[in-house]
Amino acid sequence: MHSNKRLLDLVVISDVHLGTYGCHASELNQYLKSIHPKTLVLNGDIIDFWQYSKRYWPTSHTKVFKRILQMMADGTTIYYLTGNHDETLRKFCDTSLGNLHLANKLVLELDGKKAWFFHGDVFDVTMKHSKWLAKLGAKGYDTLIVINSIVNYISKKLGKGKISLSQKIKNGVKGAVSFISDFEETAISIAKERNYEYVICGHIHQPIIKKTDNVTYLNSGDWVENLTALEWNNGKWDLYKFNELNVVKELEEIESMAPSFESLFQSIIYPS
Repeated sequence: MHSNKRLLDLVVISDVHLGTYGCHASELNQYLKSIHPKTLVLNGDIIDFWQYSKRYWPTSHTKVFKRILQMMADGTTIYYLTGNHDETLRKFCDTSLGNLHLANKLVLELDGKKAWFFHGDVFDVTMKHSKWLAKLGAKGYDTLIVINSIVNYISKKLGKGKISLSQKIKNGVKGAVSFISDFEETAISIAKERNYEYVICGHIHQPIIKKTDNVTYLNSGDWVENLTALEWNNGKWDLYKFNELNVVKELEEIESMAPSFESLFQSIIYPS
């Protein structure tokens, strides 16, 4: 049944943000179709309840849910760890339904070593003290992703490559770079205190495997910009990066916006 899938011991994905324009649900569905993990950890912000709207829930987002349910039916153990954008589910934590388990954090033993999984918003001062500001920032981020889609559409028409506006902003603002560094160091420090060999987070959308003397810090990235996942197999961690050149992309969301993209492009190239 799984002869055409990659068999993996563990897969971690986070920050999918289903229900937003920036979510690459079609690509995620293609990835999930290609693998059969023994365990799947959904490490927070899978559904974006902050920005969810009945006006925007494409078929591709539903397909992700169906794919996960199919994986459950095929025997995959699934842990859904809550994040800040799906924090409404925290009231149901420590609930299990078959091989689906809902929790805030998770500790697994991987080849005799302890791995600590949690989303990471607990380290975010803005989340703790100014949630309204965090939500405003999330709205702005989603708008930036839509603008970035338009820019990349035009760039592609002009024969140029893609660019990431949010990444350029992060790289250009010292505070953002400092926050990411502090986030990583805090996670590593606490993991050391608790004698965990691995600490696996999401939240900051920065995919990485960072090895220190005693702890390996890992971040699964996101499915908004980076399209990444963490894979553990045969005693080794790998950072998976989706390659759209090798997959036929389903364009349900973009097709709905294509006329406006086309008219924008035409007005720039052939101004009246």
